[in-house]
Amino acid sequence: MRPAGTGLWLCLALTLGLGLVSPLAVGWASARVPIYVNSWAVRVSQGNQEAERLARKFGFINLGQIFPDGQYFHLRHRGVVQHSLTPHWGHRLRLKKDPQVRWFEQQTLRRRVKRSLAVPTDPWFPKQWYMNNEVQPDLNILQVWGQGLTGQGVVVSILDDGIEKDHPDLWANYDPLASYDFNDYDPDPQPRYTPSNENRHGTRCAGEVAALANNGYCGAGVAYNARIGGVRMLDGTITDIIEAQSLSLQPQHIHIYSASWGPEDDGRTVDGPGILTREAFQRGVTKGRGGLGTLFVWASGNGGLHYDNCNCDGYTNSIHTLSVGSATQQGRVPWYSEACASTLTTTYSSGVVTDPQIVTTDLHHQCTDKHTGTSASAPLAAGMIALALEANPFLSWRDMQHLVVRASRPAQLQAEDWRTNGVGRQVSHHYGYGLLDAGLLVDMARTWLPTQPQQKCTISVVHTPITMSSLMHVQKNVTACTGLPNYIRSLEHVQVRLSLSYSRRGDLEIRLTSPMGTHSTLVAVRPFDISGQGYNNWIFMSTHFWDEDPQGEWTLILENKGYYFNTGTLYRYTLLLYGTAEDMTVRPTGSQVTSSACMRRDPQGLCQECHSPTYILDHLCLSHCPPRYFSHTQGSVTPGHKPPGSSAMRVCTSCHPSCYTCRGNSPLNCTSCWPSHTLDELHGSCLGPATPAGHPLPTATSQPHHPWGRARAMLLVLLVVAFGTPLFSGVLPNTEVQKLIYPAQKGQDSHSHSTATTRLPAQVSSEAELDLRGASVAF
Repeated sequence: MRPAGTGLWLCLALTLGLGLVSPLAVGWASARVPIYVNSWAVRVSQGNQEAERLARKFGFINLGQIFPDGQYFHLRHRGVVQHSLTPHWGHRLRLKKDPQVRWFEQQTLRRRVKRSLAVPTDPWFPKQWYMNNEVQPDLNILQVWGQGLTGQGVVVSILDDGIEKDHPDLWANYDPLASYDFNDYDPDPQPRYTPSNENRHGTRCAGEVAALANNGYCGAGVAYNARIGGVRMLDGTITDIIEAQSLSLQPQHIHIYSASWGPEDDGRTVDGPGILTREAFQRGVTKGRGGLGTLFVWASGNGGLHYDNCNCDGYTNSIHTLSVGSATQQGRVPWYSEACASTLTTTYSSGVVTDPQIVTTDLHHQCTDKHTGTSASAPLAAGMIALALEANPFLSWRDMQHLVVRASRPAQLQAEDWRTNGVGRQVSHHYGYGLLDAGLLVDMARTWLPTQPQQKCTISVVHTPITMSSLMHVQKNVTACTGLPNYIRSLEHVQVRLSLSYSRRGDLEIRLTSPMGTHSTLVAVRPFDISGQGYNNWIFMSTHFWDEDPQGEWTLILENKGYYFNTGTLYRYTLLLYGTAEDMTVRPTGSQVTSSACMRRDPQGLCQECHSPTYILDHLCLSHCPPRYFSHTQGSVTPGHKPPGSSAMRVCTSCHPSCYTCRGNSPLNCTSCWPSHTLDELHGSCLGPATPAGHPLPTATSQPHHPWGRARAMLLVLLVVAFGTPLFSGVLPNTEVQKLIYPAQKGQDSHSHSTATTRLPAQVSSEAELDLRGASVAF
């Protein structure tokens, strides 16, 4: 005889099967079902020895560490099917019970598409209209080449489907240290050849950056003396591990990673990097290039035909990536271009099929003039950034974003949405700050003074549910953390983190207005996005407020632009401001790199000594020392003092690793600190945060647990969606159903999602009092 509980569940399952109606079926059809693979990411505390023990104990194969610190490892199990709709619960339980496992996650397939609109194959430099002065303005590459800058000493890696390393126009610049095959786990990134040449994407992107010049073959790359590598990671199973390892390859050797791919540009996907990939971005900008930060250049996306928005792509809207859009030769918006607030700059590509396209290398040692899409724009920007790094190798990842903002011009680019922001710069959702000018970028790189440490100010605006009206304004007066160590005077990135439900997500337009009156559309209408899931802790980002003063009233506008009877609830809204305490609009200019100041060179032409008052660092003469270094007179007793009779030399010497800027090499000589650290001005030391910076580290539980069991919980959610909560009030307490559908925020009452609860608390934070007035919420 079956237990009564089991019989009840069978009845409920039958009811569900009979009762689900067509709207729910549509939701299922558009949902992404996770597909689990036979790989696990595991974090252990004892390094490779502990990973080997786990592998032997549970039958895994240890494929090695994911990051160089020896905490995260990639384990694979041959006895588990390669693709499954359900996770392997046996291994989940075994890993969960092992006391040495701090965190683990069974990997799932991630759908990533190449942002390529490329067609067939062919020729050369006279056809490279975007940099041979055929059109005006072009990218101004020839002016930089005329200064002797060609990318020498800069390493760029193309993260894609491989690179034809023996191509006649690439082989001399090919860098094996900047290359790897994470699809087959071997050091050879050579692409897999097919009759359709589908794996040509990476080779084409590589040629744009570093194709050889003056060798009588194809055209020339923007930085034709840069070293070029390729990571093969798109031609096979794509997981969080694969992406994280690709973005973490040789971070002290590779300066620039160029990526022209992401989630599907179908106008309905909302997807971004996983836990490990977000960690790779964070580690890249904080530890890459000796602490200056890795440069991640990203194509903004090709979803324009589907009205997609790159703010629904967690790669292009990351503050750590430099997102690049496209313009046609005539200065128009291409049909594939996505308009969004996270795009920083633009380079050329093509539009309709009759427009001239981009010349580059192709598979089988061929050349092509048919490369297009934002896939073609991002590598051009990567090459221009390589030229700027050759001019000034001490630029941080934030320095470079500041420079790109200033070196981009509206030029002849046509769009209806050009607006002037609060500091007088023109900006567009189609082009960011405009067409990137290589000559201007390099000139400014030479004279750029290092930015002060990045600050982050977090303002919790809404944390109790509010029923959304058709037009809703949420206002908040902020002080930008005035009086605190993380005070911000000049903005860089602005993020809005939202959790909300909405009956048809694509009908909801979200805009943000700054205290200086700049309007930025965080996401516009996406007619193909019929999801009823809303946004769950999703982060939107805008670059349109760059250098503005954030103090004052910020207004978030949520507007229904579609079906009249759409409904929704706003659960949480957090405003995140990034920037610096310096007023960037009045900063002085000066020459950072002064090559003419060298007074003595070695036989290889490298500078050994500089004229006063410049300082020498890595064979360059600098007007002042960059962050992480202090000015010092070598051979003197105290910094800045020259003993009698000595020929002391002015040099830049490394600070203690705990300091961002300093006056000496002791940990007690700090003058400013790294982000999330605090300066103890009395002792001159930097104090670390109480909790790790960045996003929280994953816990030891890889799957959320519910006392009713995962399958039963999901079944109940579907039943509640189909028939409403009251039908099941006798089966499960109402608060339990609510927990399943509306997970409560930490420290929040479990039934606080109720749309009847519209009265806000007296205070959300110390910023201001709250008031609810109809459809407008003032904070």
